[in-house]
Amino acid sequence: MKQLLVFIRKEFYHVFRDRRTLLIMFGLPIVQIILFGFALSSEVKNIRMIVADYAKDFQSQRLIEKIKTSDYFVVEQANVHYKQIEDAFKKGDIKAALIIPSNFSSDQLHLGQSPVQLITDGSDPNISKTVTNYLTSIFMDFGREFNTPSINPLFLQIQPELRMLYNEEGNGSLNFIPGVMALILMIVCTALTSVSVVKEKEMVTMEILLVSPFKPVFVLIAKAIPYLLLSLANFTLILLLTAFALDVEIRGSILLLYFESTLFIVTCLSLGLLISNITNSQQTALLISLMGMMLPTLIFTGFIMPLENMPGFFQVLSHIVPSRWYYLAVKSVMLKGLGLTYVWKETLVLTLMTIILLSLALRRFKVRL
Repeated sequence: MKQLLVFIRKEFYHVFRDRRTLLIMFGLPIVQIILFGFALSSEVKNIRMIVADYAKDFQSQRLIEKIKTSDYFVVEQANVHYKQIEDAFKKGDIKAALIIPSNFSSDQLHLGQSPVQLITDGSDPNISKTVTNYLTSIFMDFGREFNTPSINPLFLQIQPELRMLYNEEGNGSLNFIPGVMALILMIVCTALTSVSVVKEKEMVTMEILLVSPFKPVFVLIAKAIPYLLLSLANFTLILLLTAFALDVEIRGSILLLYFESTLFIVTCLSLGLLISNITNSQQTALLISLMGMMLPTLIFTGFIMPLENMPGFFQVLSHIVPSRWYYLAVKSVMLKGLGLTYVWKETLVLTLMTIILLSLALRRFKVRL
Protein backbone atom coordinates (compact mmCIF):
# COMPACT_ATOMS: atom_id res chain seq x y z
CA MET A 1 0.00 0.00 0.00
CA LYS A 2 2.90 2.34 0.77
CA GLN A 3 4.35 1.68 -2.68
CA LEU A 4 0.99 2.44 -4.28
CA LEU A 5 0.68 5.76 -2.45
CA VAL A 6 4.21 6.72 -3.50
CA PHE A 7 3.41 5.96 -7.13
CA ILE A 8 0.13 7.89 -6.94
CA ARG A 9 2.03 10.90 -5.59
CA LYS A 10 4.48 10.60 -8.49
CA GLU A 11 1.54 10.65 -10.95
CA PHE A 12 0.17 13.79 -9.32
CA TYR A 13 3.57 15.44 -9.82
CA HIS A 14 3.46 14.49 -13.51
CA VAL A 15 -0.01 16.00 -13.93
CA PHE A 16 0.73 19.24 -12.10
CA ARG A 17 3.96 19.79 -14.04
CA ASP A 18 2.22 19.37 -17.39
CA ARG A 19 0.41 22.66 -18.05
CA ARG A 20 -1.26 21.32 -21.18
CA THR A 21 -2.88 18.53 -19.21
CA LEU A 22 -4.17 20.98 -16.61
CA LEU A 23 -5.46 23.26 -19.37
CA ILE A 24 -7.37 20.39 -20.99
CA MET A 25 -8.74 19.16 -17.69
CA PHE A 26 -9.89 22.45 -16.19
CA GLY A 27 -9.90 24.92 -19.08
CA LEU A 28 -11.92 22.83 -21.53
CA PRO A 29 -14.89 22.29 -19.16
CA ILE A 30 -15.17 26.00 -18.37
CA VAL A 31 -15.14 26.97 -22.05
CA GLN A 32 -17.66 24.31 -23.07
CA ILE A 33 -20.06 25.03 -20.21
CA ILE A 34 -20.02 28.75 -21.03
CA LEU A 35 -20.42 28.16 -24.77
CA PHE A 36 -23.20 25.60 -24.49
CA GLY A 37 -24.90 27.45 -21.65
CA PHE A 38 -24.91 30.95 -23.09
CA ALA A 39 -24.11 30.78 -26.80
CA LEU A 40 -26.00 27.64 -27.82
CA SER A 41 -29.70 27.33 -27.22
CA SER A 42 -32.59 25.46 -28.77
CA GLU A 43 -34.63 28.66 -28.59
CA VAL A 44 -34.80 31.07 -31.53
CA LYS A 45 -34.53 34.74 -30.52
CA ASN A 46 -34.09 38.15 -32.15
CA ILE A 47 -36.01 37.14 -35.26
CA ARG A 48 -36.16 40.08 -37.67
CA MET A 49 -39.61 40.59 -39.17
CA ILE A 50 -41.61 43.24 -41.05
CA VAL A 51 -45.15 44.16 -40.03
CA ALA A 52 -47.26 45.91 -42.68
CA ASP A 53 -50.19 47.46 -40.80
CA TYR A 54 -52.85 48.64 -43.27
CA ALA A 55 -55.52 48.93 -40.56
CA LYS A 56 -53.69 51.47 -38.37
CA ASP A 57 -56.28 51.25 -35.61
CA PHE A 58 -56.22 50.50 -31.91
CA GLN A 59 -56.54 46.72 -32.18
CA SER A 60 -53.81 46.33 -34.80
CA GLN A 61 -51.48 48.44 -32.68
CA ARG A 62 -52.25 46.24 -29.68
CA LEU A 63 -51.30 43.18 -31.71
CA ILE A 64 -48.05 44.76 -32.90
CA GLU A 65 -47.15 45.83 -29.37
CA LYS A 66 -47.79 42.31 -28.14
CA ILE A 67 -45.33 40.96 -30.71
CA LYS A 68 -42.77 43.65 -29.82
CA THR A 69 -42.91 42.83 -26.12
CA SER A 70 -41.85 39.28 -26.91
CA ASP A 71 -38.14 38.50 -26.63
CA TYR A 72 -38.24 36.51 -29.83
CA PHE A 73 -38.84 39.21 -32.45
CA VAL A 74 -37.25 42.41 -33.69
CA VAL A 75 -40.16 44.20 -35.38
CA GLU A 76 -39.87 46.77 -38.16
CA GLN A 77 -43.10 48.52 -39.10
CA ALA A 78 -43.43 49.54 -42.72
CA ASN A 79 -46.18 49.53 -45.34
CA VAL A 80 -44.27 47.71 -48.02
CA HIS A 81 -45.22 46.06 -51.29
CA TYR A 82 -45.07 42.30 -51.77
CA LYS A 83 -42.11 42.78 -54.13
CA GLN A 84 -40.19 44.56 -51.41
CA ILE A 85 -40.99 41.77 -48.95
CA GLU A 86 -39.75 39.16 -51.42
CA ASP A 87 -36.50 41.11 -51.94
CA ALA A 88 -35.99 41.33 -48.16
CA PHE A 89 -36.38 37.57 -47.88
CA LYS A 90 -33.91 36.98 -50.71
CA LYS A 91 -31.32 39.25 -49.08
CA GLY A 92 -31.78 37.47 -45.75
CA ASP A 93 -32.75 40.67 -43.95
CA ILE A 94 -35.93 39.20 -42.44
CA LYS A 95 -37.26 35.80 -41.43
CA ALA A 96 -40.96 36.67 -41.34
CA ALA A 97 -43.50 39.21 -42.60
CA LEU A 98 -46.93 39.95 -41.17
CA ILE A 99 -49.64 41.65 -43.25
CA ILE A 100 -52.55 43.16 -41.27
CA PRO A 101 -55.53 44.00 -43.56
CA SER A 102 -57.40 47.30 -43.41
CA ASN A 103 -60.62 45.64 -42.16
CA PHE A 104 -58.86 43.96 -39.24
CA SER A 105 -60.88 45.43 -36.33
CA SER A 106 -64.27 45.44 -38.05
CA ASP A 107 -63.99 41.75 -38.95
CA GLN A 108 -62.98 40.95 -35.40
CA LEU A 109 -65.94 42.84 -33.98
CA HIS A 110 -68.64 41.54 -36.35
CA LEU A 111 -67.36 38.13 -37.38
CA GLY A 112 -65.32 37.20 -34.33
CA GLN A 113 -62.26 36.61 -36.48
CA SER A 114 -60.02 38.45 -38.89
CA PRO A 115 -57.46 36.73 -41.13
CA VAL A 116 -53.93 38.06 -41.24
CA GLN A 117 -51.21 36.94 -43.61
CA LEU A 118 -47.99 35.48 -42.20
CA ILE A 119 -45.05 34.83 -44.53
CA THR A 120 -41.95 33.00 -43.29
CA ASP A 121 -38.61 32.12 -44.85
CA GLY A 122 -38.76 28.44 -45.80
CA SER A 123 -35.06 28.18 -46.67
CA ASP A 124 -34.55 27.01 -43.07
CA PRO A 125 -37.56 24.78 -42.25
CA ASN A 126 -36.76 24.56 -38.53
CA ILE A 127 -36.63 28.32 -38.02
CA SER A 128 -39.70 28.79 -40.21
CA LYS A 129 -41.68 26.30 -38.15
CA THR A 130 -40.50 27.86 -34.89
CA VAL A 131 -41.45 31.37 -36.04
CA THR A 132 -44.88 30.13 -37.08
CA ASN A 133 -45.43 28.46 -33.70
CA TYR A 134 -44.33 31.56 -31.78
CA LEU A 135 -46.60 33.91 -33.73
CA THR A 136 -49.52 31.49 -33.66
CA SER A 137 -49.27 31.40 -29.89
CA ILE A 138 -49.24 35.22 -29.78
CA PHE A 139 -52.26 35.39 -32.11
CA MET A 140 -54.24 32.93 -29.97
CA ASP A 141 -53.40 34.85 -26.80
CA PHE A 142 -54.42 38.11 -28.46
CA GLY A 143 -57.70 36.53 -29.62
CA ARG A 144 -58.53 35.44 -26.08
CA GLU A 145 -57.94 38.98 -24.83
CA PHE A 146 -60.00 40.60 -27.60
CA ASN A 147 -62.94 38.20 -27.64
CA THR A 148 -64.09 38.77 -24.08
CA PRO A 149 -67.80 38.85 -23.07
CA SER A 150 -67.64 42.62 -22.53
CA ILE A 151 -66.61 43.15 -26.16
CA ASN A 152 -68.38 40.29 -27.90
CA PRO A 153 -71.23 38.77 -25.82
CA LEU A 154 -71.85 36.07 -28.42
CA PHE A 155 -68.33 34.76 -28.15
CA LEU A 156 -67.93 31.58 -26.10
CA GLN A 157 -64.77 29.54 -25.80
CA ILE A 158 -62.92 27.15 -23.51
CA GLN A 159 -59.68 28.68 -22.26
CA PRO A 160 -57.24 26.01 -21.10
CA GLU A 161 -54.54 26.99 -18.60
CA LEU A 162 -51.27 25.29 -19.49
CA ARG A 163 -48.41 24.63 -17.12
CA MET A 164 -45.20 22.77 -17.81
CA LEU A 165 -44.17 20.25 -15.19
CA TYR A 166 -40.55 20.27 -16.40
CA ASN A 167 -38.47 23.36 -17.20
CA GLU A 168 -41.40 25.67 -16.55
CA GLU A 169 -39.28 28.80 -16.98
CA GLY A 170 -38.14 27.69 -20.47
CA ASN A 171 -34.42 27.80 -19.71
CA GLY A 172 -32.62 26.66 -22.87
CA SER A 173 -29.48 25.68 -20.90
CA LEU A 174 -31.29 22.69 -19.42
CA ASN A 175 -31.20 20.98 -22.81
CA PHE A 176 -27.41 21.06 -22.96
CA ILE A 177 -25.91 21.00 -19.46
CA PRO A 178 -26.27 17.22 -18.76
CA GLY A 179 -25.02 16.37 -22.25
CA VAL A 180 -22.06 18.73 -21.96
CA MET A 181 -21.15 17.17 -18.60
CA ALA A 182 -21.15 13.71 -20.19
CA LEU A 183 -19.11 15.00 -23.15
CA ILE A 184 -16.49 16.70 -20.95
CA LEU A 185 -15.99 13.79 -18.57
CA MET A 186 -15.90 11.25 -21.40
CA ILE A 187 -13.27 13.10 -23.43
CA VAL A 188 -11.10 14.35 -20.57
CA CYS A 189 -10.99 11.12 -18.57
CA THR A 190 -10.57 8.81 -21.55
CA ALA A 191 -8.02 10.91 -23.44
CA LEU A 192 -5.78 11.89 -20.53
CA THR A 193 -5.71 8.39 -19.05
CA SER A 194 -4.86 6.70 -22.35
CA VAL A 195 -2.14 9.24 -23.16
CA SER A 196 -0.53 8.99 -19.71
CA VAL A 197 0.05 5.24 -20.05
CA VAL A 198 1.24 5.39 -23.66
CA LYS A 199 3.61 8.20 -22.73
CA GLU A 200 5.42 5.79 -20.41
CA LYS A 201 5.86 3.40 -23.34
CA GLU A 202 7.25 6.08 -25.65
CA MET A 203 9.68 7.36 -23.04
CA VAL A 204 10.80 3.76 -22.28
CA THR A 205 10.03 4.25 -18.61
CA MET A 206 7.39 1.52 -18.63
CA GLU A 207 10.16 -1.10 -18.64
CA ILE A 208 11.56 0.36 -15.42
CA LEU A 209 8.13 0.18 -13.78
CA LEU A 210 7.54 -3.41 -14.91
CA VAL A 211 10.90 -4.74 -13.60
CA SER A 212 10.51 -2.93 -10.29
CA PRO A 213 9.08 -4.70 -7.20
CA PHE A 214 5.90 -2.77 -7.84
CA LYS A 215 3.11 -5.07 -9.09
CA PRO A 216 2.25 -4.42 -12.77
CA VAL A 217 -1.48 -4.21 -12.05
CA PHE A 218 -0.86 -1.41 -9.57
CA VAL A 219 0.70 0.60 -12.40
CA LEU A 220 -2.70 0.97 -14.04
CA ILE A 221 -4.45 1.61 -10.73
CA ALA A 222 -1.95 4.31 -9.77
CA LYS A 223 -2.34 5.90 -13.19
CA ALA A 224 -6.12 6.07 -12.86
CA ILE A 225 -6.52 7.32 -9.28
CA PRO A 226 -5.08 10.84 -9.81
CA TYR A 227 -7.36 11.39 -12.80
CA LEU A 228 -10.32 10.08 -10.80
CA LEU A 229 -9.73 12.64 -8.04
CA LEU A 230 -9.02 15.47 -10.48
CA SER A 231 -12.12 14.58 -12.50
CA LEU A 232 -14.25 14.79 -9.35
CA ALA A 233 -12.77 18.23 -8.69
CA ASN A 234 -13.56 19.05 -12.31
CA PHE A 235 -17.14 17.87 -11.82
CA THR A 236 -17.46 20.09 -8.74
CA LEU A 237 -16.31 23.06 -10.82
CA ILE A 238 -18.91 22.23 -13.47
CA LEU A 239 -21.67 22.09 -10.85
CA LEU A 240 -20.64 25.48 -9.46
CA LEU A 241 -20.67 27.04 -12.93
CA THR A 242 -24.02 25.45 -13.67
CA ALA A 243 -25.63 26.65 -10.45
CA PHE A 244 -24.20 30.17 -10.20
CA ALA A 245 -23.25 31.17 -13.76
CA LEU A 246 -26.12 29.56 -15.67
CA ASP A 247 -28.68 29.77 -12.84
CA VAL A 248 -29.71 26.12 -13.19
CA GLU A 249 -31.31 24.68 -10.06
CA ILE A 250 -30.00 21.30 -8.92
CA ARG A 251 -33.20 19.62 -7.81
CA GLY A 252 -31.99 16.14 -6.88
CA SER A 253 -29.60 14.67 -4.34
CA ILE A 254 -26.02 15.94 -4.55
CA LEU A 255 -24.70 12.67 -3.13
CA LEU A 256 -26.53 10.62 -5.77
CA LEU A 257 -25.23 12.98 -8.45
CA TYR A 258 -21.67 12.47 -7.23
CA PHE A 259 -22.20 8.72 -7.08
CA GLU A 260 -23.42 8.57 -10.68
CA SER A 261 -20.60 10.83 -11.82
CA THR A 262 -17.97 8.79 -9.99
CA LEU A 263 -19.30 5.63 -11.60
CA PHE A 264 -19.22 7.25 -15.04
CA ILE A 265 -15.69 8.59 -14.46
CA VAL A 266 -14.47 5.10 -13.53
CA THR A 267 -16.11 3.80 -16.72
CA CYS A 268 -14.27 6.40 -18.79
CA LEU A 269 -10.98 5.70 -17.02
CA SER A 270 -11.40 1.99 -17.71
CA LEU A 271 -12.01 2.76 -21.37
CA GLY A 272 -8.92 4.99 -21.43
CA LEU A 273 -6.78 2.23 -19.90
CA LEU A 274 -8.09 -0.21 -22.49
CA ILE A 275 -7.20 2.19 -25.31
CA SER A 276 -3.71 2.68 -23.88
CA ASN A 277 -3.12 -1.09 -23.85
CA ILE A 278 -3.90 -1.51 -27.54
CA THR A 279 -1.94 1.52 -28.81
CA ASN A 280 1.76 2.38 -28.77
CA SER A 281 1.77 6.11 -29.61
CA GLN A 282 0.22 9.15 -27.97
CA GLN A 283 -1.14 10.41 -31.29
CA THR A 284 -3.03 7.18 -31.91
CA ALA A 285 -4.39 7.07 -28.37
CA LEU A 286 -5.45 10.71 -28.53
CA LEU A 287 -7.10 10.26 -31.92
CA ILE A 288 -9.09 7.23 -30.76
CA SER A 289 -10.07 8.92 -27.51
CA LEU A 290 -11.14 12.25 -29.01
CA MET A 291 -12.62 11.33 -32.37
CA GLY A 292 -13.81 7.89 -31.35
CA MET A 293 -15.56 9.14 -28.22
CA MET A 294 -16.66 12.67 -29.19
CA LEU A 295 -18.84 11.77 -32.17
CA PRO A 296 -20.75 8.92 -30.45
CA THR A 297 -21.31 11.16 -27.42
CA LEU A 298 -22.64 14.02 -29.55
CA ILE A 299 -24.82 11.83 -31.76
CA PHE A 300 -26.01 8.96 -29.58
CA THR A 301 -26.48 10.69 -26.22
CA GLY A 302 -29.67 12.48 -27.15
CA PHE A 303 -28.99 16.02 -25.97
CA ILE A 304 -28.52 17.46 -29.47
CA MET A 305 -30.86 15.30 -31.56
CA PRO A 306 -33.63 13.02 -30.22
CA LEU A 307 -32.80 9.33 -30.36
CA GLU A 308 -36.43 8.58 -31.20
CA ASN A 309 -35.97 10.27 -34.58
CA MET A 310 -33.14 7.93 -35.58
CA PRO A 311 -33.52 4.64 -37.47
CA GLY A 312 -33.93 1.53 -35.33
CA PHE A 313 -30.37 0.32 -35.95
CA PHE A 314 -28.84 3.51 -34.57
CA GLN A 315 -31.18 3.47 -31.58
CA VAL A 316 -29.91 -0.01 -30.72
CA LEU A 317 -26.30 1.09 -31.34
CA SER A 318 -26.70 3.97 -28.86
CA HIS A 319 -27.09 1.46 -26.02
CA ILE A 320 -23.35 0.66 -26.05
CA VAL A 321 -22.35 4.32 -25.56
CA PRO A 322 -21.71 4.92 -21.81
CA SER A 323 -22.43 8.65 -22.01
CA ARG A 324 -26.02 7.91 -23.09
CA TRP A 325 -26.81 6.26 -19.76
CA TYR A 326 -24.98 8.90 -17.75
CA TYR A 327 -26.90 11.65 -19.57
CA LEU A 328 -30.22 10.02 -18.71
CA ALA A 329 -29.21 9.59 -15.07
CA VAL A 330 -27.95 13.16 -14.64
CA LYS A 331 -31.01 14.65 -16.32
CA SER A 332 -33.30 12.66 -14.04
CA VAL A 333 -31.43 13.44 -10.81
CA MET A 334 -30.13 16.95 -11.44
CA LEU A 335 -33.04 18.52 -13.32
CA LYS A 336 -36.09 16.46 -12.36
CA GLY A 337 -35.16 15.71 -8.74
CA LEU A 338 -35.65 11.93 -9.02
CA GLY A 339 -34.04 9.35 -6.77
CA LEU A 340 -32.15 6.10 -7.21
CA THR A 341 -35.37 4.13 -7.74
CA TYR A 342 -35.81 5.98 -11.06
CA VAL A 343 -32.22 5.66 -12.30
CA TRP A 344 -31.38 2.13 -11.15
CA LYS A 345 -31.36 0.88 -14.74
CA GLU A 346 -28.80 3.48 -15.86
CA THR A 347 -26.71 2.78 -12.76
CA LEU A 348 -26.75 -0.96 -13.40
CA VAL A 349 -25.73 -0.52 -17.06
CA LEU A 350 -22.82 1.76 -16.14
CA THR A 351 -21.69 -0.70 -13.47
CA LEU A 352 -21.69 -3.59 -15.95
CA MET A 353 -19.81 -1.48 -18.51
CA THR A 354 -17.22 -0.56 -15.91
CA ILE A 355 -16.66 -4.18 -14.91
CA ILE A 356 -16.34 -5.30 -18.55
CA LEU A 357 -14.02 -2.48 -19.63
CA LEU A 358 -11.82 -2.72 -16.54
CA SER A 359 -11.54 -6.50 -16.92
CA LEU A 360 -10.52 -6.13 -20.56
CA ALA A 361 -8.01 -3.40 -19.70
CA LEU A 362 -6.34 -5.51 -17.01
CA ARG A 363 -6.36 -8.58 -19.21
CA ARG A 364 -4.82 -6.78 -22.20
CA PHE A 365 -2.14 -5.12 -20.07
CA LYS A 366 1.21 -6.52 -21.16
CA VAL A 367 3.64 -7.16 -18.32
CA ARG A 368 6.37 -7.69 -20.93
CA LEU A 369 7.11 -5.24 -23.71
